[in-house]
Amino acid sequence: MAEIINEIDNGEIITKELSLHLGPQHPSSHGVLHLVIKLQGERVTDCQPEIGYLHRGTEKIAENLLYHQFVPYTDRLDYMCAMSNNLAYVMAVEKLLGLDIPDRAKYIRVIAAELSRIAGHLMGLGAWAVDLGAMTILLYAVREREIVLDIFEQVCGGRLTPTYMRVGGVRYEFTDEVKESCRQLVKMLPGKLDEYETILTGNRIWLDRNKGVGRISAQDAINLGLSGPALRASGVKWDIRKDEPYLVYDRVDFDVPVGENGDCFDRYMVRVTEMRQSVRIIDQCLRDMPDGPFASENTEIVPPPKKDVYTNMENLIHHFKYVSSGFKAPKGEIYSAIEAPKGELGVYIVGDGTERPYRLKLRVPSFMNLQALNDMVKGQYLADVIAVLSSIDPVFGECDK
Repeated sequence: MAEIINEIDNGEIITKELSLHLGPQHPSSHGVLHLVIKLQGERVTDCQPEIGYLHRGTEKIAENLLYHQFVPYTDRLDYMCAMSNNLAYVMAVEKLLGLDIPDRAKYIRVIAAELSRIAGHLMGLGAWAVDLGAMTILLYAVREREIVLDIFEQVCGGRLTPTYMRVGGVRYEFTDEVKESCRQLVKMLPGKLDEYETILTGNRIWLDRNKGVGRISAQDAINLGLSGPALRASGVKWDIRKDEPYLVYDRVDFDVPVGENGDCFDRYMVRVTEMRQSVRIIDQCLRDMPDGPFASENTEIVPPPKKDVYTNMENLIHHFKYVSSGFKAPKGEIYSAIEAPKGELGVYIVGDGTERPYRLKLRVPSFMNLQALNDMVKGQYLADVIAVLSSIDPVFGECDK
């Protein structure tokens, strides 16, 4: 860290520029992130994120695995919202295959994705609040998030890394017991969000730390490739669920919240309102979900039910071939994207006619959104860097890949 040198010139104190290294182990860095910050006094003149500490070569790993084998790796991208990662990948493979899935599976996927959005926003909000000194909200948010994770455990046995989606549908039936747990969450969560807002939305300290801090204009947000709450907080009403609907999002009624100022407070309000809209979507999907299969009946793509594997030799052979050899996808290239909790999560696949992708590229929102950090914090105080970083809500398993 460079030394601050004060000089007196004609009675004025001149402050030389200071270079400060924040992280990569700072508790408010939301993971292993290294920030090189230049300061003039308390004001930030430049902030450069240094990433890559969690790089695992995920895209290259995908190119050496069968299509279905890569699904568990997607859990480890944004591990706060694993269901959304599952969804983006399996939808991309299905697009390459030209495969349609049953309506019931589509409704189940939407519910899982919206539960994942709630889980991600709750953790993001709780971490943001504790970064700024509001410990209570973290405890409240984790309490509600545990209920969402309990539902994940109920439906597939996994909590943080569920690997619930599969190419062709989902792995397990969405039972009446799971539906009832979802209904209880839908009934309970709006009141809990009201509690959060009672504590935060009108709180003078919360307003001082977030209102007018980390502003970014709509045009700059677009130019920098922002998406999700970070983009909508700047007034850009872009949501893939509405503008390029997938699954059954065109059959459910929900609003897309937007901000006006593009500051930290607007990013907070957008996330809180999005959780309320997710509750609406889940409620409608529970009401409208049809009966039928929860996975495609294409026997080349989807393995037989596990109970049939133990009683039928043909099914046992089919299961063995699926696990060991997978399925072939046609030659071609596709791009498929979903509205993940943090923004546009896209998957680009080049198929060469084999059981493995020739090339796979992930367009992850944490990576794209983080590049706006410098623009957001220039001219702000050093303490504001933490608030702005929290408002972006990056996860470095996803950012570094």
